[in-house]
Amino acid sequence: MDTRADVPDREAHRRLGVDLFNKTWSLMEKEGRTEAEDDELLHCAHASAYHWLQAGGTAANRARGEWQCSRVHALLGQAEGALHHARRCLALVEGAPEQMEEFDLPFAYEALARAHAVAGNEAEARRYLELGRAEATTIGDEDDRAIVEADLATIGV
Repeated sequence: MDTRADVPDREAHRRLGVDLFNKTWSLMEKEGRTEAEDDELLHCAHASAYHWLQAGGTAANRARGEWQCSRVHALLGQAEGALHHARRCLALVEGAPEQMEEFDLPFAYEALARAHAVAGNEAEARRYLELGRAEATTIGDEDDRAIVEADLATIGV
């Protein structure tokens, strides 16, 4: 008897990565999440990142998964996880700049600023916030720039 579970193919992993990324956003935006929903939020973010790895996603896919994990940890007040994933995001962005969009680097800085703010590292939060703001000015697409700037504006330091 074969007891192995069916292993998803790359396309199934990609679909799961996308679906879980979107589910994470829905939970992040939900007002009055319960503790169980906070747990689901964290698991969805990490599962999305995992499925992108299994799908053979690009460095940009991986960086965005790390960014989302960092954002979720920050939202939940978990500084250590937020910092870990923000650092991974920046490393991936800096390691493959040719695969990134203009918004990836400022979002990596945004993740680090937010994570440091949650950790109570105000000077580092301000430093990364300023790096993010400066980098956001280089984004050519007006809509993308506005999204990055709006996210940066939510970091209270």
